[in-house]
Amino acid sequence: MSKSNFERMLQLADEVFAVKNDPDQLDVHEEVLDRLRRIHPATVSEYDNGKGPVAWILLFPTTLDLMQQFLDATISEKELFDRTPLNIKYDAVYLCSALVLEEYRRKGIANRLTLAAIESIRKEHPLQVLFVWTFSKEGDLGAEALARYTSLPLYKRLK
Repeated sequence: MSKSNFERMLQLADEVFAVKNDPDQLDVHEEVLDRLRRIHPATVSEYDNGKGPVAWILLFPTTLDLMQQFLDATISEKELFDRTPLNIKYDAVYLCSALVLEEYRRKGIANRLTLAAIESIRKEHPLQVLFVWTFSKEGDLGAEALARYTSLPLYKRLK
């Protein structure tokens, strides 16, 4: 029996990020998802083709100070998430992850989901920058496209 879209998405997440082997990365589970939604409801998005998810997007707003600590590698991705305060005005958005099943790539799904999330967050928060820690050429290109679409500067963590 073939795997469901959901099972394939979980496998893709594990292959791309190998979170279980890196304690500095954010390991997304129900408790983390609940806190993300408290930070802002648009932090987690998915595209479902009627047979289960084919794309997942995760991003979250935070502060410029925490962004700089993350970019300087003085805090981990997990610490960035844990230290992001609730119920404040945010000025930076961390583009955490975008996963799309292979046969749905290059159709703009991840960009559309991410742009909608950023615009939703922008309605309540004075966003000034985007930042990212990419694991692939596609991630780099996607983040650069988002920076162009949103007219926000993009900063990248290099290590």
